[in-house]
Amino acid sequence: MVIAVIAAIAAGACFAAAGVLQQRAASRLDSDESLSPGLLRDLARQRLWVIGISLAVLSYGFQGLALANGPLSLVQPLIVMEVVFALPVAARLHGMRMQARDWLGALMVTAGLAVGLAAASPSAGTTEAPLGDWLFLLLAVGVLVVAALVFGRRRKGPLRATMFALAGASVMGTQSALFDATIDRFSDGFAAVFTAWQTYLLVVASIGGLLLIQSAFNSGPLAASMPVIDAVEPAVAVTIGVLLFGESLAPGLGRHLLAAAGAAVALAGIVLLDTSPLTKRLHQSEEDGEEDGEEDGEEDGDGAGRGEGETGGERAPTAVASVIRPSPIADVTTAGSGATRPRQLRAPSRRGWVRR
Repeated sequence: MVIAVIAAIAAGACFAAAGVLQQRAASRLDSDESLSPGLLRDLARQRLWVIGISLAVLSYGFQGLALANGPLSLVQPLIVMEVVFALPVAARLHGMRMQARDWLGALMVTAGLAVGLAAASPSAGTTEAPLGDWLFLLLAVGVLVVAALVFGRRRKGPLRATMFALAGASVMGTQSALFDATIDRFSDGFAAVFTAWQTYLLVVASIGGLLLIQSAFNSGPLAASMPVIDAVEPAVAVTIGVLLFGESLAPGLGRHLLAAAGAAVALAGIVLLDTSPLTKRLHQSEEDGEEDGEEDGEEDGDGAGRGEGETGGERAPTAVASVIRPSPIADVTTAGSGATRPRQLRAPSRRGWVRR
């Protein structure tokens, strides 16, 4: 069990770094690419995203080790520790520091998970669930995912990112259960692994979940998607572990109440971290940097179009954006035309988070 705990926390740390890098890469692309297979193709051309995917592969290795030594209802909540690592990594990349609220959120997540899991003391079940139960599970998840996508495609900005994150987290929570079932079949040999339908559905869920998560990152800020991912994915996984795999929690009303209290504290910590002023400043920094970069490109294009007769053969000096934003170029160009519209300059603010 100790190996499962250590491996799950290591997986969470790798997932955190991978998520930050993947979000920065995905946010550079036009949000119109969301839910398009072309999004993954374009991301694969970015070195930052490839590094993030490499870390994600490493994290799956740690997750597999954890699942081989502990129940799904123990491993998946521990992987939520990624949120404790994600904010410091992002702050480091932008040269910012965590404040008291951020450290409090990290402490609440850590303490809440420790108390909740200690009280629940989940025990292993069996992944050999009846086919009918699997089909009911997949149908329920499918309905939830389709509903979230239909609603999300009709929205823009943070709400769109939230709905895509809900769909992606639901798929990835199910993927964790399929991963657990696949890991268990290795004890029966490679033939058992490659003849099981769960193995192939695992591949489909992994690719589909990846596309949905990247679409969430591409559609809005981390604060709109990460709280949903960090809350929904373990909730789906634990529900499957208890209801489908027969994993059990320690008996007793007192233990159940303590476990629920720990989960509530951890969830509050997740929200505190993912909606903190630091998270908002990180997004504002990226958005301002990208707008500056886009303005520079427009100035360069205007200078080239006017010719030497109007500019004296010189180009106006341009600033170099230090970071990349997650907002599409529609912020500075009018829809359907190449003309630019006036942009109001904004002074940096500790609490500023201006969305479209």
